[in-house]
Amino acid sequence: MKRCDLLVDLGRRRFLSGAGVAAAGVAASAVLPANETKAAVPTARVTYPSTRLGNVNELKLNEPLDVAYPDDDASGVLIKLGKRVEGGAGPEGDIVGFTTICPHKGYPLHYNSERRTLNCSGHYSVFDCEAGGQETWGHATQNLPQYSLRVDEKGDIYAEGVDELIYGRLSNVL
Repeated sequence: MKRCDLLVDLGRRRFLSGAGVAAAGVAASAVLPANETKAAVPTARVTYPSTRLGNVNELKLNEPLDVAYPDDDASGVLIKLGKRVEGGAGPEGDIVGFTTICPHKGYPLHYNSERRTLNCSGHYSVFDCEAGGQETWGHATQNLPQYSLRVDEKGDIYAEGVDELIYGRLSNVL
């Protein structure tokens, strides 16, 4: 049997010494002088021009209002939860908005008013609307994209961004 001349036999000692040098380099680069600052960590948020989605008067407690954001091909909902939540908008901080496209495989989501979750009938992912769209069950590998909302003095609800990647898009840039 002919032996390949391209193989390199490092040996255990040489491999371990190389790994030690690499680990020391990583440790040394992690230590910053006191006068240097770390760069801000980028987020997935992409900002959009303000888009009016509805008015506070159109919302009924714990009933989703169908909307489309950031464009007509991206279905979503606004929900008045009736209690202040993180990321909530409006006078009571209880209005949230989410895409209704499952981030796992793009199946449509349906609102469960009893549990206050958006549920996927495809692979049974469950997203908690009171916890910022956090996935609590299923196959999805990311939380549900939530809208960044603003409510003006007339009660008009505006979406100004999305905090996660919407299914089927390479980026949320329009």
